[in-house]
Amino acid sequence: MMTRFFAPTLLACGLAAALQAQQQPTKVGIIHIQQAIISTKDGQKAAAELQERFDPKRKELEKKQSEIQALQEQLRRGANTLSEEARQKLMREIDAKTRALNRETEDAQAEFDQEQQRILQELGGRLMQVIDKYARDNGFALILDVSSPQTPVLYAANSIDITQAIVELYDKNSPSAAGTGTPPAKPATPPAKPAATAPKPAGVK
Repeated sequence: MMTRFFAPTLLACGLAAALQAQQQPTKVGIIHIQQAIISTKDGQKAAAELQERFDPKRKELEKKQSEIQALQEQLRRGANTLSEEARQKLMREIDAKTRALNRETEDAQAEFDQEQQRILQELGGRLMQVIDKYARDNGFALILDVSSPQTPVLYAANSIDITQAIVELYDKNSPSAAGTGTPPAKPATPPAKPAATAPKPAGVK
């Protein structure tokens, strides 16, 4: 009688353990976080707005760079005709404008990088909520971000890349992106950094 009593109990325990093991998340996935962020509609909109915001400054810096290049060309053409005083004056002007442009460019670059980082952190926080829900709903035990080259992932099958799935899920649940049909935007372009020093033409000391 003792045997008959314990047999079904042991069987039930075994089934419960097997069921619990089956319910434990076991899947592994990878995601390109940065690619996912800029691929979402919110990311595309933010990139377009950032580009629009910094375009005037970029054009201003390009104009100043062109002015410096024009002065350099003027100095080159007058290498054998300008007086020493005129050459020195022109060289000082080029040097002053170049240093001023470098400072402006560095400031603009720092502002651009800071704003871009703020946007990435804000959108990244929202994206993490989507990733967390996706992982729980689909039985993922581990999801690795492979955006950084420092991530120690030597090989990953395309079948475990969830980047596109996360982008679609994010857009589907994003009130700001619903029904907008926003076309992909080009990544924001930071201000181009000019040469650190103005090159001197041949023959000028």
